[in-house]
Amino acid sequence: MGAVPLHHVGGICLFFSMFQIFFTPYTDAGNILVYPVDGSHWINMKILLEELHARGHNISVIRTSTTWYITEKSPLYTSITVKSDTDVKALLNDFVQDQMKVLQKRTSLLTFFSLTKKFLSFFVQAHTLWCDALSQIFEDPNLLQSLIDTQYDLVLTDPAVGAGVVLAKYLKLPLVLNVRWITSGEGHFVLAPSPLSYIPVIPGSGLTDKMDFSQRIKNILFYSLIKYQDTFIGPVYDAMCEKYIEGGCDIVSLLQEADIWLFRSNFVFDFPRPTMPNVAYIGGFQCRPAQPLPPDLEEFVQSAGGHGVIIMSLGTYVENLPEETVDEIASVFAAMPQKVIWRHKGKHPSTLGNNTLMVDWMPQKDLLGHPQIKAFVAHGGTNGVQEAIYYGVPVLGIPLFFDQYDNLLRLQERGAAKIILLHEICGDTFERGVKEVLYNDSYRYNIQRLSSLHRDQPVTPMDQATFWIEYVIRHKGAPHLRTEAYRMPWYSYHCLDVLLFLITSVTVLLFLVFAVFRFLFCRKGRNGKLKQK
Repeated sequence: MGAVPLHHVGGICLFFSMFQIFFTPYTDAGNILVYPVDGSHWINMKILLEELHARGHNISVIRTSTTWYITEKSPLYTSITVKSDTDVKALLNDFVQDQMKVLQKRTSLLTFFSLTKKFLSFFVQAHTLWCDALSQIFEDPNLLQSLIDTQYDLVLTDPAVGAGVVLAKYLKLPLVLNVRWITSGEGHFVLAPSPLSYIPVIPGSGLTDKMDFSQRIKNILFYSLIKYQDTFIGPVYDAMCEKYIEGGCDIVSLLQEADIWLFRSNFVFDFPRPTMPNVAYIGGFQCRPAQPLPPDLEEFVQSAGGHGVIIMSLGTYVENLPEETVDEIASVFAAMPQKVIWRHKGKHPSTLGNNTLMVDWMPQKDLLGHPQIKAFVAHGGTNGVQEAIYYGVPVLGIPLFFDQYDNLLRLQERGAAKIILLHEICGDTFERGVKEVLYNDSYRYNIQRLSSLHRDQPVTPMDQATFWIEYVIRHKGAPHLRTEAYRMPWYSYHCLDVLLFLITSVTVLLFLVFAVFRFLFCRKGRNGKLKQK
Protein backbone atom coordinates (compact mmCIF):
# COMPACT_ATOMS: atom_id res chain seq x y z
CA MET A 1 0.00 0.00 0.00
CA GLY A 2 1.46 3.36 -1.06
CA ALA A 3 2.07 6.35 1.22
CA VAL A 4 -0.78 8.80 1.76
CA PRO A 5 -0.05 12.12 -0.03
CA LEU A 6 0.96 14.94 2.34
CA HIS A 7 -1.90 17.23 1.28
CA HIS A 8 -4.36 14.41 2.09
CA VAL A 9 -2.87 14.08 5.58
CA GLY A 10 -3.25 17.84 6.06
CA GLY A 11 -6.88 17.64 4.92
CA ILE A 12 -7.63 14.78 7.33
CA CYS A 13 -6.03 16.69 10.25
CA LEU A 14 -7.98 19.80 9.36
CA PHE A 15 -11.21 17.78 9.24
CA PHE A 16 -10.63 16.30 12.69
CA SER A 17 -9.67 19.70 14.08
CA MET A 18 -12.88 21.23 12.78
CA PHE A 19 -14.86 18.25 14.11
CA GLN A 20 -13.38 18.77 17.57
CA ILE A 21 -14.15 22.49 17.53
CA PHE A 22 -17.77 22.14 16.47
CA PHE A 23 -18.83 18.87 18.07
CA THR A 24 -16.82 18.57 21.28
CA PRO A 25 -19.16 19.28 24.21
CA TYR A 26 -18.63 22.60 26.01
CA THR A 27 -16.60 21.61 29.08
CA ASP A 28 -15.86 25.03 30.63
CA ALA A 29 -19.37 25.46 31.99
CA GLY A 30 -19.79 27.54 35.09
CA ASN A 31 -22.24 27.56 37.99
CA ILE A 32 -23.96 30.95 37.95
CA LEU A 33 -26.22 32.24 40.72
CA VAL A 34 -28.67 34.86 39.42
CA TYR A 35 -30.52 37.36 41.62
CA PRO A 36 -32.78 39.22 39.17
CA VAL A 37 -35.26 42.08 39.39
CA ASP A 38 -38.83 41.30 38.32
CA GLY A 39 -40.91 43.06 35.66
CA SER A 40 -39.33 44.49 32.52
CA HIS A 41 -35.85 44.04 34.06
CA TRP A 42 -36.42 40.28 34.04
CA ILE A 43 -37.24 40.36 30.31
CA ASN A 44 -33.73 41.37 29.33
CA MET A 45 -32.09 39.27 32.07
CA LYS A 46 -33.89 36.21 30.72
CA ILE A 47 -32.52 36.85 27.21
CA LEU A 48 -29.01 36.86 28.66
CA LEU A 49 -29.74 33.62 30.54
CA GLU A 50 -30.94 31.98 27.32
CA GLU A 51 -27.55 32.67 25.76
CA LEU A 52 -25.63 31.47 28.82
CA HIS A 53 -27.72 28.28 28.92
CA ALA A 54 -27.02 27.68 25.22
CA ARG A 55 -23.30 27.95 26.00
CA GLY A 56 -23.57 25.17 28.58
CA HIS A 57 -23.63 27.07 31.87
CA ASN A 58 -25.59 25.86 34.88
CA ILE A 59 -27.90 28.59 36.16
CA SER A 60 -29.78 29.00 39.44
CA VAL A 61 -32.28 31.84 39.79
CA ILE A 62 -33.52 33.24 43.09
CA ARG A 63 -37.18 34.28 42.92
CA THR A 64 -39.87 35.22 45.42
CA SER A 65 -43.13 33.31 45.81
CA THR A 66 -45.07 36.43 44.73
CA THR A 67 -43.13 37.02 41.49
CA TRP A 68 -45.20 37.86 38.42
CA TYR A 69 -42.73 37.08 35.61
CA ILE A 70 -40.08 34.64 36.87
CA THR A 71 -41.52 31.15 36.52
CA GLU A 72 -40.63 28.38 38.94
CA LYS A 73 -40.21 25.76 36.21
CA SER A 74 -37.90 26.58 33.32
CA PRO A 75 -35.59 24.65 30.98
CA LEU A 76 -33.05 27.47 31.38
CA TYR A 77 -32.46 27.40 35.11
CA THR A 78 -33.12 25.81 38.48
CA SER A 79 -35.24 28.11 40.60
CA ILE A 80 -34.73 28.88 44.29
CA THR A 81 -38.01 30.21 45.66
CA VAL A 82 -38.02 32.48 48.69
CA LYS A 83 -41.31 32.88 50.54
CA SER A 84 -42.71 36.41 50.50
CA ASP A 85 -45.95 37.60 52.07
CA THR A 86 -46.05 40.94 50.24
CA ASP A 87 -46.60 41.44 46.52
CA VAL A 88 -44.28 44.16 45.20
CA LYS A 89 -46.33 44.18 41.99
CA ALA A 90 -49.40 45.36 43.89
CA LEU A 91 -47.34 48.12 45.49
CA LEU A 92 -46.02 49.11 42.06
CA ASN A 93 -49.50 49.09 40.51
CA ASP A 94 -50.80 51.45 43.21
CA PHE A 95 -47.86 53.76 42.60
CA VAL A 96 -48.36 53.71 38.81
CA GLN A 97 -52.07 54.51 39.12
CA ASP A 98 -51.32 57.49 41.40
CA GLN A 99 -48.70 58.79 38.96
CA MET A 100 -51.05 58.41 35.99
CA LYS A 101 -53.62 60.68 37.67
CA VAL A 102 -50.99 63.36 38.22
CA LEU A 103 -49.49 63.10 34.71
CA GLN A 104 -52.81 64.04 33.12
CA LYS A 105 -52.27 67.61 34.39
CA ARG A 106 -49.51 70.16 33.92
CA THR A 107 -47.04 69.71 36.77
CA SER A 108 -46.58 72.62 39.18
CA LEU A 109 -43.72 72.98 41.66
CA LEU A 110 -46.01 71.81 44.47
CA THR A 111 -47.04 68.78 42.41
CA PHE A 112 -43.38 68.01 41.68
CA PHE A 113 -42.54 67.89 45.39
CA SER A 114 -45.63 65.77 46.05
CA LEU A 115 -44.56 63.36 43.29
CA THR A 116 -41.04 63.22 44.70
CA LYS A 117 -42.34 62.41 48.18
CA LYS A 118 -44.55 59.57 46.86
CA PHE A 119 -41.71 58.32 44.67
CA LEU A 120 -39.34 58.22 47.63
CA SER A 121 -41.91 56.52 49.87
CA PHE A 122 -42.56 53.85 47.21
CA PHE A 123 -38.88 53.08 46.78
CA VAL A 124 -38.16 52.85 50.49
CA GLN A 125 -41.08 50.41 50.90
CA ALA A 126 -39.99 48.37 47.87
CA HIS A 127 -36.34 48.09 48.98
CA THR A 128 -37.48 47.14 52.48
CA LEU A 129 -39.59 44.32 51.05
CA TRP A 130 -36.71 43.09 48.88
CA CYS A 131 -34.40 43.11 51.91
CA ASP A 132 -37.02 41.14 53.85
CA ALA A 133 -36.90 38.50 51.10
CA LEU A 134 -33.09 38.37 51.38
CA SER A 135 -33.42 37.93 55.14
CA GLN A 136 -35.43 34.76 54.44
CA ILE A 137 -32.31 33.34 52.79
CA PHE A 138 -29.96 34.36 55.59
CA GLU A 139 -32.34 32.97 58.22
CA ASP A 140 -32.67 29.59 56.48
CA PRO A 141 -29.52 27.61 57.40
CA ASN A 142 -30.33 24.75 55.03
CA LEU A 143 -30.79 27.04 52.04
CA LEU A 144 -27.70 29.05 52.96
CA GLN A 145 -25.59 25.90 53.27
CA SER A 146 -26.92 24.69 49.92
CA LEU A 147 -25.80 27.94 48.29
CA ILE A 148 -22.34 27.53 49.80
CA ASP A 149 -22.05 23.83 48.90
CA THR A 150 -23.03 24.41 45.25
CA GLN A 151 -19.75 26.31 44.79
CA TYR A 152 -21.00 28.95 42.41
CA ASP A 153 -18.46 30.70 40.20
CA LEU A 154 -20.12 34.09 40.37
CA VAL A 155 -23.29 36.03 41.18
CA LEU A 156 -25.06 37.78 38.30
CA THR A 157 -27.53 40.40 39.50
CA ASP A 158 -29.43 43.52 38.51
CA PRO A 159 -28.38 46.13 41.10
CA ALA A 160 -31.55 48.21 40.77
CA VAL A 161 -32.23 46.10 43.87
CA GLY A 162 -29.23 45.60 46.15
CA ALA A 163 -30.13 42.18 47.56
CA GLY A 164 -28.00 40.22 45.07
CA VAL A 165 -25.02 42.49 45.75
CA VAL A 166 -25.24 41.84 49.51
CA LEU A 167 -25.62 38.09 48.95
CA ALA A 168 -22.51 38.00 46.73
CA LYS A 169 -20.54 39.70 49.49
CA TYR A 170 -21.76 37.18 52.07
CA LEU A 171 -20.89 34.21 49.83
CA LYS A 172 -17.51 35.80 48.89
CA LEU A 173 -18.22 35.32 45.18
CA PRO A 174 -17.18 37.41 42.16
CA LEU A 175 -19.92 39.82 41.15
CA VAL A 176 -21.18 40.71 37.66
CA LEU A 177 -23.84 43.41 37.28
CA ASN A 178 -26.44 43.49 34.52
CA VAL A 179 -26.99 47.17 35.06
CA ARG A 180 -28.21 50.57 34.14
CA TRP A 181 -29.88 51.51 37.41
CA ILE A 182 -28.59 51.03 40.93
CA THR A 183 -30.39 51.60 44.22
CA SER A 184 -29.83 55.36 43.86
CA GLY A 185 -30.23 56.26 40.20
CA GLU A 186 -27.95 55.76 37.22
CA GLY A 187 -24.96 53.49 37.77
CA HIS A 188 -22.18 55.67 36.34
CA PHE A 189 -22.46 58.14 39.20
CA VAL A 190 -20.88 55.71 41.71
CA LEU A 191 -18.58 54.11 39.15
CA ALA A 192 -16.70 56.86 37.33
CA PRO A 193 -16.05 60.61 37.54
CA SER A 194 -19.30 62.34 36.54
CA PRO A 195 -18.86 66.12 36.19
CA LEU A 196 -22.26 67.75 36.60
CA SER A 197 -21.26 70.51 34.17
CA TYR A 198 -21.95 68.24 31.18
CA ILE A 199 -23.38 64.97 32.52
CA PRO A 200 -27.14 65.23 33.13
CA VAL A 201 -28.60 63.53 36.19
CA ILE A 202 -31.14 60.84 35.38
CA PRO A 203 -33.87 60.09 35.92
CA GLY A 204 -35.75 63.35 36.15
CA SER A 205 -33.58 66.27 35.08
CA GLY A 206 -34.63 66.20 31.42
CA LEU A 207 -31.27 67.73 30.44
CA THR A 208 -28.68 67.02 27.75
CA ASP A 209 -24.89 67.28 27.76
CA LYS A 210 -25.16 70.90 26.57
CA MET A 211 -26.26 72.94 29.60
CA ASP A 212 -26.37 76.68 30.16
CA PHE A 213 -25.87 78.25 33.59
CA SER A 214 -29.48 77.82 34.80
CA GLN A 215 -29.57 74.22 33.57
CA ARG A 216 -26.38 73.42 35.48
CA ILE A 217 -28.05 74.79 38.60
CA LYS A 218 -31.02 72.50 37.91
CA ASN A 219 -28.67 69.56 37.34
CA ILE A 220 -26.93 70.10 40.69
CA LEU A 221 -30.30 70.36 42.44
CA PHE A 222 -31.41 67.04 40.92
CA TYR A 223 -28.11 65.46 41.96
CA SER A 224 -28.73 66.74 45.51
CA LEU A 225 -32.18 65.14 45.35
CA ILE A 226 -30.62 61.78 44.42
CA LYS A 227 -28.15 62.08 47.30
CA TYR A 228 -31.05 62.95 49.61
CA GLN A 229 -32.84 59.80 48.42
CA ASP A 230 -29.71 57.84 49.38
CA THR A 231 -30.14 58.88 53.00
CA PHE A 232 -33.39 56.89 53.09
CA ILE A 233 -32.54 53.86 50.94
CA GLY A 234 -28.92 53.38 52.08
CA PRO A 235 -29.83 52.62 55.73
CA VAL A 236 -32.16 49.80 54.58
CA TYR A 237 -29.12 47.97 53.20
CA ASP A 238 -26.75 49.17 55.92
CA ALA A 239 -28.92 47.34 58.45
CA MET A 240 -28.65 44.15 56.37
CA CYS A 241 -24.87 44.51 56.13
CA GLU A 242 -24.48 45.17 59.85
CA LYS A 243 -26.56 42.11 60.70
CA TYR A 244 -25.18 39.57 58.25
CA ILE A 245 -21.81 40.79 56.86
CA GLU A 246 -18.77 40.57 59.11
CA GLY A 247 -17.32 44.03 59.61
CA GLY A 248 -20.37 45.69 58.06
CA CYS A 249 -20.51 47.43 54.68
CA ASP A 250 -22.52 49.91 52.69
CA ILE A 251 -24.36 49.35 49.42
CA VAL A 252 -22.36 51.88 47.38
CA SER A 253 -19.00 50.31 48.32
CA LEU A 254 -20.37 46.86 47.47
CA LEU A 255 -21.41 48.11 44.03
CA GLN A 256 -17.98 49.63 43.49
CA GLU A 257 -16.39 46.27 44.36
CA ALA A 258 -18.18 44.54 41.46
CA ASP A 259 -15.85 42.78 39.02
CA ILE A 260 -17.70 43.60 35.79
CA TRP A 261 -20.47 46.06 34.91
CA LEU A 262 -22.52 44.91 31.90
CA PHE A 263 -24.04 48.29 31.14
CA ARG A 264 -27.35 48.30 29.25
CA SER A 265 -26.47 51.42 27.29
CA ASN A 266 -23.99 52.67 24.71
CA PHE A 267 -22.76 55.95 23.32
CA VAL A 268 -24.93 55.77 20.22
CA PHE A 269 -27.85 56.22 22.62
CA ASP A 270 -26.32 57.99 25.62
CA PHE A 271 -24.18 61.11 25.91
CA PRO A 272 -20.37 60.58 26.09
CA ARG A 273 -18.91 60.50 29.59
CA PRO A 274 -15.93 59.09 31.57
CA THR A 275 -15.97 55.35 32.18
CA MET A 276 -13.88 52.52 33.66
CA PRO A 277 -12.03 49.41 32.35
CA ASN A 278 -14.44 46.97 33.99
CA VAL A 279 -17.47 48.33 32.09
CA ALA A 280 -18.77 46.55 28.97
CA TYR A 281 -21.48 48.47 27.11
CA ILE A 282 -24.16 46.02 25.96
CA GLY A 283 -26.99 48.38 25.00
CA GLY A 284 -29.41 46.58 22.68
CA PHE A 285 -28.01 43.14 23.54
CA GLN A 286 -31.59 41.79 23.54
CA CYS A 287 -32.04 42.69 19.85
CA ARG A 288 -31.70 40.12 17.07
CA PRO A 289 -32.74 39.85 13.44
CA ALA A 290 -36.54 39.88 13.18
CA GLN A 291 -38.30 36.53 12.95
CA PRO A 292 -41.33 35.86 10.68
CA LEU A 293 -44.64 37.05 12.12
CA PRO A 294 -47.54 34.68 12.86
CA PRO A 295 -49.56 34.19 9.65
CA ASP A 296 -52.60 36.21 10.80
CA LEU A 297 -50.43 39.13 11.91
CA GLU A 298 -48.38 38.99 8.70
CA GLU A 299 -51.60 39.13 6.67
CA PHE A 300 -52.78 42.19 8.60
CA VAL A 301 -49.43 43.95 8.14
CA GLN A 302 -49.30 43.22 4.42
CA SER A 303 -52.87 44.48 3.97
CA ALA A 304 -51.58 47.99 4.72
CA GLY A 305 -50.02 48.17 1.28
CA GLY A 306 -47.76 51.15 0.61
CA HIS A 307 -49.06 53.17 3.56
CA GLY A 308 -47.38 50.88 6.07
CA VAL A 309 -48.13 50.17 9.73
CA ILE A 310 -47.89 52.09 13.02
CA ILE A 311 -47.34 50.11 16.23
CA MET A 312 -48.09 51.40 19.72
CA SER A 313 -47.12 49.97 23.10
CA LEU A 314 -46.70 51.58 26.51
CA GLY A 315 -44.75 48.75 28.13
CA THR A 316 -45.44 46.27 30.91
CA TYR A 317 -46.38 48.59 33.78
CA VAL A 318 -49.19 50.59 32.13
CA GLU A 319 -52.11 48.45 31.04
CA ASN A 320 -54.27 51.33 29.84
CA LEU A 321 -54.39 55.11 29.53
CA PRO A 322 -57.23 57.38 30.75
CA GLU A 323 -60.42 56.60 28.83
CA GLU A 324 -60.73 60.05 27.21
CA THR A 325 -57.10 59.88 26.05
CA VAL A 326 -57.65 56.45 24.55
CA ASP A 327 -60.70 57.75 22.65
CA GLU A 328 -58.70 60.69 21.24
CA ILE A 329 -55.84 58.43 20.11
CA ALA A 330 -58.22 55.86 18.58
CA SER A 331 -60.08 58.53 16.59
CA VAL A 332 -56.79 59.86 15.15
CA PHE A 333 -55.69 56.35 14.16
CA ALA A 334 -59.11 55.64 12.58
CA ALA A 335 -58.74 58.59 10.19
CA MET A 336 -55.26 57.58 8.98
CA PRO A 337 -54.50 55.48 5.87
CA GLN A 338 -51.98 53.34 7.80
CA LYS A 339 -52.87 50.16 9.62
CA VAL A 340 -52.28 50.23 13.39
CA ILE A 341 -51.31 47.51 15.87
CA TRP A 342 -51.94 48.71 19.43
CA ARG A 343 -51.02 46.80 22.58
CA HIS A 344 -53.82 47.77 24.96
CA LYS A 345 -55.45 45.78 27.77
CA GLY A 346 -58.18 48.19 28.76
CA LYS A 347 -61.67 48.74 27.42
CA HIS A 348 -61.82 49.13 23.64
CA PRO A 349 -62.65 52.73 22.70
CA SER A 350 -65.89 53.54 20.90
CA THR A 351 -63.86 55.49 18.30
CA LEU A 352 -61.81 52.43 17.28
CA GLY A 353 -61.38 52.24 13.50
CA ASN A 354 -61.38 49.19 11.23
CA ASN A 355 -57.71 49.84 10.47
CA THR A 356 -56.68 49.32 14.12
CA LEU A 357 -55.91 45.96 15.67
CA MET A 358 -55.90 45.95 19.49
CA VAL A 359 -53.94 43.13 21.13
CA ASP A 360 -52.99 42.05 24.66
CA TRP A 361 -49.49 41.16 23.50
CA MET A 362 -47.45 41.55 20.34
CA PRO A 363 -44.03 40.34 19.13
CA GLN A 364 -42.57 43.84 19.40
CA LYS A 365 -39.05 43.10 18.16
CA ASP A 366 -40.29 41.11 15.15
CA LEU A 367 -42.74 43.87 14.27
CA LEU A 368 -40.11 46.60 14.59
CA GLY A 369 -37.88 44.62 12.26
CA HIS A 370 -40.61 44.30 9.60
CA PRO A 371 -40.16 46.62 6.57
CA GLN A 372 -43.83 47.66 6.71
CA ILE A 373 -43.49 49.37 10.12
CA LYS A 374 -43.29 53.15 9.66
CA ALA A 375 -43.53 54.52 13.23
CA PHE A 376 -43.43 53.37 16.85
CA VAL A 377 -45.60 55.09 19.49
CA ALA A 378 -43.85 54.20 22.75
CA HIS A 379 -43.45 55.16 26.40
CA GLY A 380 -39.66 55.32 26.27
CA GLY A 381 -38.55 52.33 28.34
CA THR A 382 -34.90 51.37 27.90
CA ASN A 383 -35.70 48.13 26.06
CA GLY A 384 -38.11 49.74 23.59
CA VAL A 385 -35.79 52.67 22.83
CA GLN A 386 -32.82 50.34 22.19
CA GLU A 387 -35.00 48.18 19.94
CA ALA A 388 -36.19 51.22 17.97
CA ILE A 389 -32.54 52.16 17.38
CA TYR A 390 -31.54 48.64 16.36
CA TYR A 391 -34.37 48.26 13.83
CA GLY A 392 -34.30 51.88 12.68
CA VAL A 393 -37.92 52.89 13.40
CA PRO A 394 -38.71 56.55 14.30
CA VAL A 395 -40.50 57.12 17.61
CA LEU A 396 -43.37 59.24 18.86
CA GLY A 397 -42.74 59.16 22.60
CA ILE A 398 -45.31 59.45 25.41
CA PRO A 399 -43.14 59.33 28.56
CA LEU A 400 -44.93 58.41 31.78
CA PHE A 401 -42.45 58.00 34.65
CA PHE A 402 -39.03 56.77 35.84
CA ASP A 403 -36.36 57.27 33.14
CA GLN A 404 -38.70 57.35 30.16
CA TYR A 405 -38.56 61.08 29.41
CA ASP A 406 -34.75 61.09 29.63
CA ASN A 407 -34.52 58.07 27.30
CA LEU A 408 -36.76 59.69 24.70
CA LEU A 409 -34.91 62.99 25.06
CA ARG A 410 -31.72 61.27 23.88
CA LEU A 411 -33.51 60.18 20.70
CA GLN A 412 -35.18 63.56 20.24
CA GLU A 413 -31.83 65.37 20.55
CA ARG A 414 -30.54 63.23 17.70
CA GLY A 415 -33.57 63.97 15.54
CA ALA A 416 -34.96 60.42 15.73
CA ALA A 417 -38.01 60.95 17.96
CA LYS A 418 -40.64 63.47 18.99
CA ILE A 419 -41.93 63.74 22.57
CA ILE A 420 -45.52 64.51 23.50
CA LEU A 421 -46.48 64.66 27.19
CA LEU A 422 -49.59 62.89 28.46
CA HIS A 423 -51.34 66.08 29.57
CA GLU A 424 -50.75 67.59 26.10
CA ILE A 425 -52.51 64.78 24.24
CA CYS A 426 -55.68 65.68 22.39
CA GLY A 427 -56.86 64.84 18.89
CA ASP A 428 -54.93 67.71 17.25
CA THR A 429 -51.62 67.35 19.11
CA PHE A 430 -51.50 63.58 18.73
CA GLU A 431 -52.35 63.77 15.03
CA ARG A 432 -49.66 66.39 14.40
CA GLY A 433 -47.10 64.30 16.30
CA VAL A 434 -47.86 61.08 14.43
CA LYS A 435 -47.86 62.78 11.03
CA GLU A 436 -44.60 64.60 11.75
CA VAL A 437 -42.82 61.35 12.60
CA LEU A 438 -44.42 59.57 9.62
CA TYR A 439 -43.97 62.15 6.88
CA ASN A 440 -40.87 64.13 7.90
CA ASP A 441 -38.12 62.04 6.33
CA SER A 442 -35.49 63.40 8.72
CA TYR A 443 -36.83 61.21 11.56
CA ARG A 444 -36.40 58.00 9.57
CA TYR A 445 -33.02 59.12 8.23
CA ASN A 446 -31.71 59.94 11.71
CA ILE A 447 -32.94 56.76 13.37
CA GLN A 448 -31.49 54.65 10.58
CA ARG A 449 -28.19 56.47 10.96
CA LEU A 450 -28.24 55.55 14.67
CA SER A 451 -29.08 51.98 13.70
CA SER A 452 -26.07 51.87 11.39
CA LEU A 453 -23.78 53.18 14.13
CA HIS A 454 -25.22 50.73 16.67
CA ARG A 455 -24.66 47.72 14.40
CA ASP A 456 -21.13 48.77 13.37
CA GLN A 457 -19.28 47.04 16.23
CA PRO A 458 -16.41 44.53 16.16
CA VAL A 459 -18.28 42.30 18.64
CA THR A 460 -22.02 42.09 19.19
CA PRO A 461 -23.32 43.32 22.59
CA MET A 462 -24.48 39.79 23.48
CA ASP A 463 -21.05 38.32 22.69
CA GLN A 464 -19.47 41.02 24.86
CA ALA A 465 -21.78 40.14 27.72
CA THR A 466 -21.09 36.40 27.59
CA PHE A 467 -17.35 36.94 27.08
CA TRP A 468 -17.00 38.99 30.26
CA ILE A 469 -19.14 36.62 32.33
CA GLU A 470 -16.98 33.70 31.20
CA TYR A 471 -13.84 35.82 31.74
CA VAL A 472 -14.80 36.24 35.40
CA ILE A 473 -15.43 32.48 35.66
CA ARG A 474 -12.05 31.65 34.10
CA HIS A 475 -10.06 34.08 36.25
CA LYS A 476 -12.08 33.88 39.48
CA GLY A 477 -12.92 37.55 39.26
CA ALA A 478 -11.44 40.66 37.63
CA PRO A 479 -10.01 42.84 40.42
CA HIS A 480 -7.23 44.12 38.12
CA LEU A 481 -9.86 46.04 36.12
CA ARG A 482 -11.39 47.68 39.16
CA THR A 483 -10.29 51.09 40.41
CA GLU A 484 -9.37 51.33 44.08
CA ALA A 485 -10.56 54.94 44.24
CA TYR A 486 -13.65 53.96 46.20
CA ARG A 487 -11.47 52.88 49.13
CA MET A 488 -10.09 56.41 49.49
CA PRO A 489 -11.69 58.96 51.81
CA TRP A 490 -13.37 61.81 49.93
CA TYR A 491 -10.71 64.36 50.87
CA SER A 492 -7.94 62.09 49.54
CA TYR A 493 -9.90 61.33 46.35
CA HIS A 494 -10.12 65.06 45.60
CA CYS A 495 -6.52 65.64 46.83
CA LEU A 496 -7.73 68.17 49.36
CA ASP A 497 -5.18 66.86 51.87
CA VAL A 498 -2.39 67.36 49.30
CA LEU A 499 -3.69 70.82 48.45
CA LEU A 500 -3.83 71.74 52.13
CA PHE A 501 -0.26 70.45 52.62
CA LEU A 502 1.05 72.43 49.63
CA ILE A 503 -0.74 75.62 50.68
CA THR A 504 0.57 75.21 54.23
CA SER A 505 4.12 74.49 52.99
CA VAL A 506 4.17 77.50 50.65
CA THR A 507 2.69 79.71 53.37
CA VAL A 508 5.31 78.57 55.90
CA LEU A 509 8.10 79.02 53.34
CA LEU A 510 6.95 82.53 52.45
CA PHE A 511 6.62 83.38 56.13
CA LEU A 512 10.19 82.14 56.78
CA VAL A 513 11.57 84.13 53.83
CA PHE A 514 9.70 87.21 55.04
CA ALA A 515 10.99 86.67 58.59
CA VAL A 516 14.61 86.28 57.40
CA PHE A 517 14.46 89.42 55.27
CA ARG A 518 12.82 91.35 58.07
CA PHE A 519 15.50 90.17 60.49
CA LEU A 520 18.30 91.14 58.10
CA PHE A 521 16.88 94.56 57.28
CA CYS A 522 16.15 95.31 60.91
CA ARG A 523 19.71 94.28 61.87
CA LYS A 524 21.19 96.41 59.08
CA GLY A 525 19.11 99.36 60.24
CA ARG A 526 20.33 98.97 63.80
CA ASN A 527 23.99 98.67 62.69
CA GLY A 528 23.67 101.86 60.62
CA LYS A 529 22.36 103.81 63.58
CA LEU A 530 25.22 102.57 65.77
CA LYS A 531 27.87 103.71 63.22
CA GLN A 532 26.31 107.19 62.97
CA LYS A 533 26.71 107.61 66.70
